[in-house]
Amino acid sequence: MDTLDSRSLQSAHATVRPAGFDAGAVLCLPSDWAALLGAPALSTTELQALQGMATQHWVPAGSFVFTRQQPATQLYAVLDGSVGLGLARADEPFNLERTVRGPQWLDLASAWLGAEHAQDARVVNDARVVSLPLQPLRTLLMRQPALQERLLVALAGTVHSLTSVTHDLMHKDAERRLAAWLLQSCEPVSEREGRVALKERKRDIAAQLAITPETLSRMMRQLNRKGLIEVQGYQVRVLDLPALRELAGD
Repeated sequence: MDTLDSRSLQSAHATVRPAGFDAGAVLCLPSDWAALLGAPALSTTELQALQGMATQHWVPAGSFVFTRQQPATQLYAVLDGSVGLGLARADEPFNLERTVRGPQWLDLASAWLGAEHAQDARVVNDARVVSLPLQPLRTLLMRQPALQERLLVALAGTVHSLTSVTHDLMHKDAERRLAAWLLQSCEPVSEREGRVALKERKRDIAAQLAITPETLSRMMRQLNRKGLIEVQGYQVRVLDLPALRELAGD
């Protein structure tokens, strides 16, 4: 689904849990919380408290997790799959700004501000999402200061990541931004090589890099000619990780 008509957009914005949300019967795994909140492992008390208030959702591609018009009352994270953050307008393609792949926080900030969500969140690939209601979480954090610090560190990590993205957009050319994106998405297979699964449409990847799809294709060909990557269908084989890091400025 590339576009939303005005009726479906209005419905999504008016619904606290948009169509597509199904509360999961299976609780989040300890490994899910570890990925979101870091080491060391949560205590039994912390884990039970979070499990008691968390709601898990299976959300199909094309559905909204939340929208900009929706008051933020919960913290959201993606556990599996991917969700695009951006701008949805009636009768226009979704304007993707960045993609969040699980396990990663989706919106850890808006609820604390008592504001509406800053972006629309639309599922790219079928996703498993968890939400934590703010008010019960506040009470829990008063009793569990160690958990409070974990959330603070997670929020700081999100800010740091977004600052890096802003820096790249302002100070790196298109080729260096693409190199950085490939590195962030890369699964290393050796010290020198890696692979990237292209799970998004070309135009969505290009939007995140603030370039056109045509420029993205040209930059991929340039990296191929330089012997840094090899494109094989929906897979990119990274042939020289050290050289790609040097190009990205890492």
